[in-house]
Amino acid sequence: MQNPDIARQLDDVADLLEISAANPFRVRAYRNAARTVRDQPDSISDLVRGGDFDLTQLAGVGKGIAAEIHALITTGKLPQRQQLVAEVPPGLLELLRLPGLGPRRVKLLHDMLGVRTIGDLARVTKAGKVAALPRFGAKIIEKIQAGIGQAGKAERRLRLHEAEQYAAALVEYLKAGGGIDAIAAAGSFRRRRETIGDLDLVVTGPEPAHILERFAHFPDVTHVASQGPTRATVRLSGGLQVDLRAVEPGAYGAALQYFTGSQAHNIELRKIALAKGLKLNEYGVFRGATQIAGRTEADVYAALGLDWVPPELREARGEIALAQRHALPRLVTLEDMRGDLQMHTDASDGKDTLAEMVAAAQSLGYAYIAITEHSPRVSMAGLDARELRAQWRAINRLNKGLRNLRVLKSVECDILETGRMDLSDDVLREADYVVATIHYGQKQPERQITDRLLGAIAHPWVDAIGHPTGRIVNGRPPYALDFDAVARAAAAAGCLLEINGSERLDLSDTLAAAAKAQGVRFVLSTDAHNTRELGFMRFAIAMARRAGLTPGDIANTGPLRDFLKSLKRARHGGR
Repeated sequence: MQNPDIARQLDDVADLLEISAANPFRVRAYRNAARTVRDQPDSISDLVRGGDFDLTQLAGVGKGIAAEIHALITTGKLPQRQQLVAEVPPGLLELLRLPGLGPRRVKLLHDMLGVRTIGDLARVTKAGKVAALPRFGAKIIEKIQAGIGQAGKAERRLRLHEAEQYAAALVEYLKAGGGIDAIAAAGSFRRRRETIGDLDLVVTGPEPAHILERFAHFPDVTHVASQGPTRATVRLSGGLQVDLRAVEPGAYGAALQYFTGSQAHNIELRKIALAKGLKLNEYGVFRGATQIAGRTEADVYAALGLDWVPPELREARGEIALAQRHALPRLVTLEDMRGDLQMHTDASDGKDTLAEMVAAAQSLGYAYIAITEHSPRVSMAGLDARELRAQWRAINRLNKGLRNLRVLKSVECDILETGRMDLSDDVLREADYVVATIHYGQKQPERQITDRLLGAIAHPWVDAIGHPTGRIVNGRPPYALDFDAVARAAAAAGCLLEINGSERLDLSDTLAAAAKAQGVRFVLSTDAHNTRELGFMRFAIAMARRAGLTPGDIANTGPLRDFLKSLKRARHGGR
């Protein structure tokens, strides 16, 4: 059972509790636990089965929910969900998947109109009964009708974080069976897209039939759609489709390139092959009937006169022309990162202590980190000026005993709905680094949101804009803003824009690429709320690589002295 499966069941409990009008704090507890589980870089199931992991170490997971998760991992059933499903019609969960319907509206439909299924909803909507209910305006009904029409048809896409759990588990499981010379997850997962529709695995080994048979018996498989001598397709319990293709060693590179895609990238490669009198497919590059390349991806690209293209760039956005000119950028890697510049401790809404976060950062080899607790506007977790300065004094004391790591006195300061900063200038001036973010007023008009960001960019003691568009992948769309204006202003002011490796993945790859074209520099951060989430840097790296960013585009690839000199505050006589 992978983390997304556990999180999905915890979310179901939260939805069912809300439909049942349960205590809002219980609902929030399950939602927070689901988010924590979904975002964990390590398999919680493996940790629990290892026998020495306390689930209450995870942010937002108390003893009760920890016991529920333990039961789910060991028995396959979540007791609280089982109980609620017996009390609440299970079809109501399906209603929650429709746009415009949250738990409160679903409860209203059930209580007032007896709606239990999507079919019931279609009937009462057509009869005009839904329009008579409060909270159901014309736009909501339009969304519901569109959702009913698409019910069961829409592709369910996993966030990259979730897909990685499945890919890692499958590859590890297949390797454990032996007989594998090489294996990789291909498709949009290998290109590190922010969401994944399905998984493609490519494998080579001396006994493909044995590999395919083992694949069909992966414990999470609920349906084997097909199984032949070189290919099998299965569906996992969470609904994810996985295809496995077994190929000859001499064609492994060609197959990996072909099934990695993207389709547009591959079409361009085939055009080049045809122009050279060659044929390119998943079996290799051929001149007539003779294979001239295919064992490795590099061989395939070289046969076409190209440099090997990193998977993250294979979107037909100009990378092929660069590969022809031998001008592909040297993309940033995880090994380039010298620091992580957004994280939280238990002083605000994090789970682990300052000392624990520091120790974890040291283990990753970082030269510097920024502890960025929330400012007071985040009322459940924010620190006021007095509390923040007390933490900074503790950081000063801590730094005196540290070797090879500097902890920066920092804050994640809210940009208020009025456009003002949430802390006074004298406080922000004292910091080593300030990241400004928007958490509230996200439904303001585009001009107002844009002006708030432009004001923060111009502020002398704001060094970076964190998660600049406010999006959460598969959770919340970006707020309305004029991003071109924001990027131009950031470039002119020397204000960094963040690529956040949490569930936000904000900035996106396309916006980061557009900002780079304007001359913007970036900072990569994890927004970690516990030590394990420091591993989210690899997801920030994925977005940066897809945007074509090099180490020189990213401020926190440099040594501490260079990083501090590059900050906007350095021009104004700040730290």
